[in-house]
Amino acid sequence: MDIPSGQTTRIGRNMATMVTLAVGIALLFLSTTCVANTIKTTPTAQCLQIPLARGVSGAESLSFDRRGMGPYTGVSDGRVFRWGGRAVGWTTFAYNSNHRRISRCTSHASPSEETEDVCGRPLGLQFYTKTGDLYIADAYLGLMKVGPRGGEAEPLAVQAEGVPFHFVNGIDIDQATGDVYFTDSSTKYTRRFNTQIMVHHDATGRLLKYDARAKRVKVLKPDLPYPNGVAISSDRTHVVVAHTGPCQVFRYWLKGPKVGQYELFADLPGYPDNIRRDGRGGYWVALNQEKIHLNATEPTVKHLVGVRLDANGVETEELTAAKGVTLSDVAEKDGKLWLGSVELDYVGLVH
Repeated sequence: MDIPSGQTTRIGRNMATMVTLAVGIALLFLSTTCVANTIKTTPTAQCLQIPLARGVSGAESLSFDRRGMGPYTGVSDGRVFRWGGRAVGWTTFAYNSNHRRISRCTSHASPSEETEDVCGRPLGLQFYTKTGDLYIADAYLGLMKVGPRGGEAEPLAVQAEGVPFHFVNGIDIDQATGDVYFTDSSTKYTRRFNTQIMVHHDATGRLLKYDARAKRVKVLKPDLPYPNGVAISSDRTHVVVAHTGPCQVFRYWLKGPKVGQYELFADLPGYPDNIRRDGRGGYWVALNQEKIHLNATEPTVKHLVGVRLDANGVETEELTAAKGVTLSDVAEKDGKLWLGSVELDYVGLVH
């Protein structure tokens, strides 16, 4: 059937319009995608290095008190240090009962790996601003607390629902209620043998809650693969948990229609340790190293040690460092990044 010439012209115009519209939509999509996928890279290789006191290492977690002083950090001999600026340096803020009672905890005659099960190993730290108390997640001695003036830390819990802690790790506090959220990375392996968690694909870790009023611990989520750092969302609706072995972050809902659900929040390019709110509604996640790809044919060009995630779990920034450097914590304060590492003998500062 023949089509009248006028109708042919209209069809041609409509086709051209449709093609133009499709191209425009495609370009808009590509433009939006490119903007969304733009990841800022921040190098840390030239960061200011603040050496720890002689004989100790491993500033695994960093925290600041309600006056903004610090950082405070746990170190390899079981103590918690406070940074007082260059004029004062590092001073002992807190310690456990074994530190002064058992001589090998202060002699540094043996490697810390051989004494930490007795002398303690403080990992996660967080202040409760209402009281000024510092809560300590000690890998071996459990959940502890010390007052705003420091001193000997008080044990709060060493087990949950009849199962002893084996590897207490990350911690955060709901500043509205004082409730403490923390992780026990495994019920089989201690911190000293943490690599066995990954080798044996252990999934006995737990997400825990210490009820500040009832003074007891509740298991929120059992049977987890290497749960590590933990952080409460800025709106207090959920808790995000870093899983080291799987290179992922999960979200546990505290409120709303999904309360009690545990869901994937983000896949990560490396093995995470601590996770911290970044003051923008998102999070900083410290990375021990890049994710190992067994089928990789070429070495990685850059060494990732941290990523920033937005409130939806999308990566927006990455931190790089020299090969061999690992990070355990990234704490942002006043526009500066404080860097902690369980393996290094200094705390880093990026202006």
